[in-house]
Amino acid sequence: MHEMLNHCPVCAGMKFSLFMTVRDHFLSREEFDIVQCEKCGFRFVNPRPLPEEIARYYQSEEYRSHDAQRGDLLSRIYRSARFFSIRFKYGIVRRYAKPGKILDLGCGTGEFLLFCRRNGYEVTGVEPNDTASAFARDVNKIPVYQNFAEVNDEKGAFSCITMWHVLEHVHDLNGTLETIRKLLSPDGTLIVALPNCNSWDAAKYGEFWAAYDVPRHLYHFTAASLRTLMQKHFFEVRAMLPQRLDSFYITLLSRKYRTGSSSYLLALAQGFWSNLQAGMNNRGYSSQVFILTPKNP
Repeated sequence: MHEMLNHCPVCAGMKFSLFMTVRDHFLSREEFDIVQCEKCGFRFVNPRPLPEEIARYYQSEEYRSHDAQRGDLLSRIYRSARFFSIRFKYGIVRRYAKPGKILDLGCGTGEFLLFCRRNGYEVTGVEPNDTASAFARDVNKIPVYQNFAEVNDEKGAFSCITMWHVLEHVHDLNGTLETIRKLLSPDGTLIVALPNCNSWDAAKYGEFWAAYDVPRHLYHFTAASLRTLMQKHFFEVRAMLPQRLDSFYITLLSRKYRTGSSSYLLALAQGFWSNLQAGMNNRGYSSQVFILTPKNP
């Protein structure tokens, strides 16, 4: 079953226009409408699967966000990128967040938190996927909750909360940000990484752009729409950073969805071009990281 949103999650506007109809190329082959709010321009899937129904759209052995074992070339590329990505993420935390407790929402199997703990941070994760959360707890020995509502730390307990490509998956967008605001210390840092549907590769591939990833990605942000949402919840954007590696992986998958075949050299060239375009105009990078700090209401 699907639910229809009558209000824009960002501005509460009630008039939407169809932006694009996109097929779930990854799993179900179903089509989903992405609408655009006529008031603020925010784009989101509407109608969308109910929270209790969304899990079936993740049930695939090829879902690499939680995959640590597959041996095919694309999975090996993903794991190699993850190795560098963990260090990139940790570098951001060290640069922008104060030492203390880190909460990672959507922590997967916990490798990022494991790296942080080895470098002196106290870590906690939230991961709804049974297999991934069990791996994080049993193998990496990370304290992980399967439900965000279970996080029972006192108000203001965390010096840093991270969401690496997670916010676009969350059904209760505003409720989640309200809870984050309460858990984050007054001088804490919220770090949010998101695909950018205004990027060169998004325009290049259109309905085949892999980062639309409907219906798992419920929302499709630009830098402007993210700023508007965060202002609503009394967060200020302190910095915006590129995730340059993402463009290569996204273009590789996008070409596979459009043509049925992979071209690693072409994906490399197009990923490089996408990053170059981001530096030359205002489209932004394929994926971007936002550094946010709380401000007084």
